Amino acid sequence: MKLKQLLTLSLLALPLMACSSTGYVNENEAEMVDSHYGRGDLDRLTKGMVASLLESPGLSYLDHSGKGADKRIIMYFDNIVNETREHISMGLVRDEMLTGIVGQGRFRVVAGKAGQDEIGGQVQFQQNAGRVDPAKARAFGKQEGADVVVYGALRDIVKRDGRSLETLGRKTKDVYYNLFLRMENIETGETIWAHSEKLAKREVISLFGR
Repeated sequence: MKLKQLLTLSLLALPLMACSSTGYVNENEAEMVDSHYGRGDLDRLTKGMVASLLESPGLSYLDHSGKGADKRIIMYFDNIVNETREHISMGLVRDEMLTGIVGQGRFRVVAGKAGQDEIGGQVQFQQNAGRVDPAKARAFGKQEGADVVVYGALRDIVKRDGRSLETLGRKTKDVYYNLFLRMENIETGETIWAHSEKLAKREVISLFGR
């Protein structure tokens, strides 16, 4: 009975006209919002996270006489895990945050895994290839040690409501995203900063939608 009523609704509905186009868009232009993770979500999550980190009062405890004139905090930041149901680049999340963090001049960021691989390859080349003046070749053992490590995860919660007569054949998908990061003091193991950025999205799909 319900199936017949849904079919009747579909026959009474106006025909949908479909069109398509391709081309570049302005990166500052608002994107079409649906339940999937997009560039607007990346911007909101990373900007909020960077603002919280830079304003954290816990960072003041890392200022001590041993740091000398350079009071910048040395950070290792390379591990954000994607625990959502979507394929989302955590490298892009990290890089967007690093752009905001390094530009403020409060942190010095040491190389992560990819950077260490590049550095290691270059040092090996300078030391062993016979093409670099030995007096000018760089060597291992002089890198800065990090004061803190930052790591975390992006997670989601998904809820779906199926089509029904009460919703006139529409179905709804709600997605809640949570980006959680923490900073820990390497010497003491203490968590000196933790923050989560959240956003909730809803997509209502019509009777004729996917």
